[in-house]
Amino acid sequence: MDITAKDVMKLRQMTQAGMMDCKKALIEAEGDFQKAVDIIREKGKLVAAKRADRETSEGAVCVRKAEGKAILVCLGCETDFVSATPEFKALAAEIADAAIAAFPADMDGLKAAKCANGHTVEEEISAQTGKTGEKHVLACYEHLEAPYISEYIHFNGKLGSIVAFNKEVPAEAGKAVAMQVTSMNPVSVSEADCPKDVVEKELAMYKQQISEDPKMAGKPEAMLENIAKGKLQKFFKEQTLEAQDFVQGDEKMSVGAYLKSVDKDAKVLAFRRYSLSD
Repeated sequence: MDITAKDVMKLRQMTQAGMMDCKKALIEAEGDFQKAVDIIREKGKLVAAKRADRETSEGAVCVRKAEGKAILVCLGCETDFVSATPEFKALAAEIADAAIAAFPADMDGLKAAKCANGHTVEEEISAQTGKTGEKHVLACYEHLEAPYISEYIHFNGKLGSIVAFNKEVPAEAGKAVAMQVTSMNPVSVSEADCPKDVVEKELAMYKQQISEDPKMAGKPEAMLENIAKGKLQKFFKEQTLEAQDFVQGDEKMSVGAYLKSVDKDAKVLAFRRYSLSD
């Protein structure tokens, strides 16, 4: 059967795929629009498989909040050319909307969540891959529940954070702490909840450094242990959120001290951060 330019344009409006891709799909589907849509979606899976080993260093980080819940997602792609397109940005926003609506427990749950058009997130990502010919990937999904949650997305849209508090804090303070997390990338809220494997790795590294220092030769083992622990305390000061220097204030104080100055009972419970450049 003859495929008209009007038919091709109709399928393009339905799928946002390229003109030639739409024409080929219609020819293969013998003019059946639904089959043509399915063909284009399958093409997306094929393209994704072919480009599975490509790096996705570009993309968009999105945050959504609703009723004590917040999500952070990142849709990744290969080039800034694609990440800057309205279609890519719309898909990233659509995935974020689906994430906050379904609030799944993990990445697999988000992939299976339904978008507004009834297709799953995974299907929509595959379809977008077929349209652009460039690998798209769900690079990150994080979620938090708390009495109050703040967020911050960097102006380039490539990194951001969500921060959970035990109670409501002024919006300006919440944003300031979220900006701290985004810019300074702490490993944990405090020394107390710093991951055990991180602590052990740091302590082992300091002990190794000390043992290789000629100046430390012959020193008592207890002294070497104390030096290593001192270095570990410096690590906690620089790498845990509450102990870090607060970068937004005029006066030098820790993030923990800043938060207490705003509300003595306020406390950060958890945070999630993602950056495409890390």
